[in-house]
Amino acid sequence: MKTENDPSRSLTLPSYASAGKIKSIPSKISFIWILLMALGISSCNSDDDTSKPPVGEMALDLVLFAEGFVSPVGLMESPDESGRLFVIDQVGKIWVLDDAGNKETTPFLDITDKMTPLNPNYDERGLLGLAFHPGYQNNGRFFVYYTAPPNAGGPEEGETWNNISRISEFAVSANNPALADAGSEKIILEVDQPQGNHEGGTIAFGPDGYLYISIGDGGAANDVAAGHVEDWYDVNAGGNGQDIESNLLGDILRIDVNGSPPYAIPSDNPFIDHPGLDEIYAYGFRNPFRFSFDMGGSNVLLAGDAGQNLFEEINLVEKGGNYGWNVKEGTVCFDASNNENILEQCPEEDVYGNELMDPVIVMNNFSNPAGGNTITIIGGYVYRGTDIPELAGKYIFGSFSQDFEPKGQLFQAIPAAGAMWSFNDLEPKSYSGNLGHYVKGLGQDLNGEIYVAASTNIGPSGNTGKILKLALVEE
Repeated sequence: MKTENDPSRSLTLPSYASAGKIKSIPSKISFIWILLMALGISSCNSDDDTSKPPVGEMALDLVLFAEGFVSPVGLMESPDESGRLFVIDQVGKIWVLDDAGNKETTPFLDITDKMTPLNPNYDERGLLGLAFHPGYQNNGRFFVYYTAPPNAGGPEEGETWNNISRISEFAVSANNPALADAGSEKIILEVDQPQGNHEGGTIAFGPDGYLYISIGDGGAANDVAAGHVEDWYDVNAGGNGQDIESNLLGDILRIDVNGSPPYAIPSDNPFIDHPGLDEIYAYGFRNPFRFSFDMGGSNVLLAGDAGQNLFEEINLVEKGGNYGWNVKEGTVCFDASNNENILEQCPEEDVYGNELMDPVIVMNNFSNPAGGNTITIIGGYVYRGTDIPELAGKYIFGSFSQDFEPKGQLFQAIPAAGAMWSFNDLEPKSYSGNLGHYVKGLGQDLNGEIYVAASTNIGPSGNTGKILKLALVEE
């Protein structure tokens, strides 16, 4: 997510950047990965379920599943055949729900005292990610991403660090599966953060069994503030998104938590024996707040990346891929000296010879003078459930809000081979125009059904946080 917006901007856009949705064709998307994904759509969810009413007699809606949270940012099911769902509350608590949405009275884990204090009015820090080890049913291991108080010193003279992005391992209690062992923490990885925004925050195990971690570019704006190093692209005087040798900011990481403590590097990570830090899987991101792996098809990795002021994007992430920031924003050439301007040209590849990959989805930010209705894109999931057949294989994602009021939205996209993905509004029956909530994250259970984490408060405060479930209801 991000906070730098100025609705008074003026900008002349090229002809392909029409208001609302961009229709340009990305030239550097891997055809094979997208084709495999598209083929995977038709191979899944084909079983008929005659117990359900005909779809024509039903309507898509969001139904309340659980409530009473502060600022929920995600949800997932534990891989232990219990059917329990775990809600990530940004204020530092993980809550357990049964399959009917009933919440345990005591949080599964409370790390409030380990975190940097949050601003209740708005904050991008906090407890941001949760991932269960694939062998959780037998080993009880799980991992969290949270922001801890900063180390001493700073990114440069006169500047202090803001916080630490910390990935830690915990274990479930040996005596109670509804509680974690709070004293079992093992710190796996830490990254110093120069600013308090652009934290990224998703952690997830891929189909290869490795742990993937998204970390933003360090914060501030344009990727050029203190703590944003000089990179190969002198035109934009920075920064962390394009640098792969100085720090782990602006990247998606991939590590092996089953290797020698605290972690090992997968042998096929792209920068082993090449320039670049070994943990990096892909780079060129601004704030990849939410990513997910498709449960079906070819299990592709899709990441939502928050833009600066003009464009929001979803990226199909490949090993070693460079996704452009801050050389590009969306599909256009970014100007760090004046983010109201689009440069006429920019490089097609980086200094390492890697092409700058275009997104598969681009949306206009609400401050884009050409028109737009999202503050920040919220990455979602490919629907692989069976309850809503018409969503099968579609990518469901969200908008935090249309503006700075609780006006989040949902969208559905159809994966396309070798082209920008088309998408449109997903309008639940009970909502018109927007959801009346800020969309802070999405979630998916092991059956492939999709949930929305939302709140009517923009910051981590109050108790208006809800988990809503996409479902079919009677007309």
